[in-house]
Amino acid sequence: MSNPRLVIVETSHQPGVVALAAGDHILGERPLDAARQHARDLAPAVAALLAEQGWRARQLDGVVVSLGPGSYTGLRVGVMSAKTLAHATGCRLLAVETFAAIARQAPSEAEVVDVIADAQQDKLYVQRYQSAPGRQPATPLRIMPFADWAAELTPGAWVTGPGLAQHGHRLPASIQLAPAAERHPRAAGLVALGWERWQRGEGDDPMALQPLYLRPSSAEEKWTQRR
Repeated sequence: MSNPRLVIVETSHQPGVVALAAGDHILGERPLDAARQHARDLAPAVAALLAEQGWRARQLDGVVVSLGPGSYTGLRVGVMSAKTLAHATGCRLLAVETFAAIARQAPSEAEVVDVIADAQQDKLYVQRYQSAPGRQPATPLRIMPFADWAAELTPGAWVTGPGLAQHGHRLPASIQLAPAAERHPRAAGLVALGWERWQRGEGDDPMALQPLYLRPSSAEEKWTQRR
């Protein structure tokens, strides 16, 4: 199938987005209302996009979903919705790591780029990517104290990701920051990775897929401390 019909679900950060694509070509997308819960907004947004294209849900060939890290609540809603849609329609489920999509959106001149997101308590989710071959991970995804990560940066290093909103002002002027519009996962970045997985014949089990949390939520950590 040269141009599978794909739906893209991104709820790792605010505002989320849903989109439709034919192969790796985006046909339409809708931002999710940041003032509302993703659970209430997501299904109607997908239904509206399908109606615009004249598609029925059972005509979908795949669901590309942003796996995280990111908002615990957002990821739960997005991944569960994607799993449910894939299971109900029988289409292929294609999970994409959120940081990999953001790294793909970095400027081409960034040979090495760190993707960061806030992990609370002055810590960051961090993963480094290198440009060749492609945007491949150079380190595993980690949680690091901001000070430890910043100490590793060298002048001219590139940084991107939603964590710049909270921590960008703390970085020295010698650090190169990705454009603001490219610091959050976009539908185009997600579908590019999902399309690559599709072409390799890959997919995920809707019964087994879990969001990429990396650690318990703050509420879960507090509950554990009380026990």
